Amino acid sequence: MTDNEQTYDPETGGRDMIDLSGGRTDAPSPPASPEALSPDEIRLSNMTAKIVEALKTVYDPEIPVDIYELGLIYKVDYDEPGDVKIEMTLTAPGCPVAGEMPGWVEQAVTRVDGIERCEVEMTFDPPWTPDRMSDEAKLELGWL
Repeated sequence: MTDNEQTYDPETGGRDMIDLSGGRTDAPSPPASPEALSPDEIRLSNMTAKIVEALKTVYDPEIPVDIYELGLIYKVDYDEPGDVKIEMTLTAPGCPVAGEMPGWVEQAVTRVDGIERCEVEMTFDPPWTPDRMSDEAKLELGWL
């Protein structure tokens, strides 16, 4: 299983990197030019982009920003032939859509061509904070 873990740097607020190394810290950086990528790396990169695009269609109904930019997605695992496991959180444990949000995420991701199944696991460890939001989300909310 390939591990596409979203990393978060609390000092810079950066969270838009997807770790395609499978969680290995000693893995080499991917080649800079598309010509140097293997067909598997290209396929994984394309699938990752499609999954992120799907996640960006799901919005917290109380905040006009998608769940990806809000930093609610902690981890995405993609396993060929089309199984996805997503670990996510909510802005607060008592969020009124806590029971519905995982279904929204599952529906959005299973609409991606090539995805057969999507399992969404909710976690509150670590708890979400506004520091997890992207600069795009902060700008949208007028926090920048």
